[in-house]
Amino acid sequence: MKGPLFYSKILLFGEYGIIKDSKGLSIPYNFYNGALKSDGNSSDEAIKSNQNLGRFVSYLEQLQTEQPELVAFDLAALQKDVASGMYFDSSIPQGYGVGSSGALVAAIYDKYAQNKITVLENLTREKLLQLKTIFGQMESFFHGKSSGLDPLNSYLSIPILINSKDNIEATGIPTQSLTGKGAVFLLDSGIVGETAPMVNIFMENLKDQGFRTMLKTQFIKHTDACVENFLGGDMKSLFENTKKLSKSSFEQLQTDDPRAVSRHLAKRNRHQRLLLKTLWFWRWRLYLRIYRRPRKSQNIFERLQIRSRLPILTAFYFKFYKC
Repeated sequence: MKGPLFYSKILLFGEYGIIKDSKGLSIPYNFYNGALKSDGNSSDEAIKSNQNLGRFVSYLEQLQTEQPELVAFDLAALQKDVASGMYFDSSIPQGYGVGSSGALVAAIYDKYAQNKITVLENLTREKLLQLKTIFGQMESFFHGKSSGLDPLNSYLSIPILINSKDNIEATGIPTQSLTGKGAVFLLDSGIVGETAPMVNIFMENLKDQGFRTMLKTQFIKHTDACVENFLGGDMKSLFENTKKLSKSSFEQLQTDDPRAVSRHLAKRNRHQRLLLKTLWFWRWRLYLRIYRRPRKSQNIFERLQIRSRLPILTAFYFKFYKC
């Protein structure tokens, strides 16, 4: 038995800032996916996944007991399937910042939640917030604290605009096209990290008044502008604001920086050819880059890949209206 596929996501803008009500933009990323399976697989990966599911089931039992009004699951069916060896067969790598636990949460909710909100319904803002709250509580098992956005994006498989913690909506994004004049690249740094410790560091930093001031006057300000520029198809403004966001990210939020990548990107940023932001602050895994001219950018990334030995995972080309 194999369940439906649930895809990874990319948070184009809004990492950590959304904790303090910045805007955010999350899109599905179908390069990776996962599905629940019950096929007698006895590999080490399947056994480990099954054991993790067992611990997750115990957490969901407790969650349902403590918050019965939030969500109800068919726990008997879930326990039976896990006891029979069910596991989450996933190509989504952990520590990349692309929603590995979010896809699992979405898969469990889809199969075992009772009276669930489906993707076929009219997804009002209230329903989206309800789903986000449910998913946040479910995913907290993995991260200690979760916004619920990763499972929401994986479950709905549509772009999600975050205006604030209590104001989210489905949205459209600029048309993807190989002839588009704007490009977003993903580059694999080869460094694995865990989300929970990094969130804890961020929350600890928030106790400092100087950090909170920087977050509000620089990071959140530039993040909000980038989201508005991207959705408005304004490549010129997006490029300039991403440069500012990239600068504040490097100076204020990074503590572990792959040197070969950093040196190359710092040089490129000075020449305004190439901009970087990370999907993963503090422990870098994936880099997201925005570039104006896709053909030339491909050559730049080929050289970057050779120098740093970091593979390009994929590229998105967008048609922007103001270039």
